[in-house]
Amino acid sequence: MVQYNPKDWITFIFRFHKSDTFRQLIPMMILIGLYSYGVGYLEMEYWKLSENSHVKNITIMHGMLGFVISLLLVFRTNTAYDRWWEGRKLWGSLVNNSRNLAIKLSAILNDEQDKTYFRNLISSYASILNKHLKNEETGLMLFDGLDLKIDHEKHRPNQVAKMLFQKVNDLYTSGKITGDQLIILNAEIQSFTDICGACERIKNTPIPYSYSAFIKKFIFFYVMTLPFGYVFSLGYYVVPVVVFIFYVLASLELIAEEIEDPFGNDENDLPTKKIAENIEKHVTEIL
Repeated sequence: MVQYNPKDWITFIFRFHKSDTFRQLIPMMILIGLYSYGVGYLEMEYWKLSENSHVKNITIMHGMLGFVISLLLVFRTNTAYDRWWEGRKLWGSLVNNSRNLAIKLSAILNDEQDKTYFRNLISSYASILNKHLKNEETGLMLFDGLDLKIDHEKHRPNQVAKMLFQKVNDLYTSGKITGDQLIILNAEIQSFTDICGACERIKNTPIPYSYSAFIKKFIFFYVMTLPFGYVFSLGYYVVPVVVFIFYVLASLELIAEEIEDPFGNDENDLPTKKIAENIEKHVTEIL
């Protein structure tokens, strides 16, 4: 995730980060600039269309459709940001629930070996969930008194959650914790699986294809028709104007595409690896 100072305007304006949409759109912007120049040349130099040509009235269509495309892009951006923010709230809940579970276990348990077991396993859940959401391989994790062997053919976070509950149940059957304490700890462990399921819902349910494809086609054909009408009033200045309009509209769509899956490896995705490391640090301090 990109770290920045929101009050530093100069940096925002003149610095081009590698995730900036300008870099990604340069090839298309060049092509659209050449296309706009070609349309201007044909209308003014080759066909020699007059100011009274009906082609000039195509700007009426742009005025009507401009409002529609703005509504679509606002809805698209807000939907993508809602998914990003919901993912952040879920990982914030994972941080809090990991701390709460560690605090309760620290107060309940007396055996140092049991504390070590939970210290390693609670930290592992966040790390494995991060890799699970990014479809990364999980290696063998070796800890004192714990061999965490993950079967990649099965659901990886569920395996860790199962080990957590099995250990809590063993503590209950051995008389180290009471029934009331079992219920309290069970609620915390269950919240891990609830968070995992909510993250998977975001990851595995993309924006409907027909909606995303329609917006892209709408932007493309809207921009492609701009030079035909505005060349009469702007002349060859239509080239930078059309390129700029395309940059603004396409950038909004690119930003929405990037943040709608907040658990990937893009520059603006959630720093889930860093959050998992913080969970490990906090749990280690508590236990």
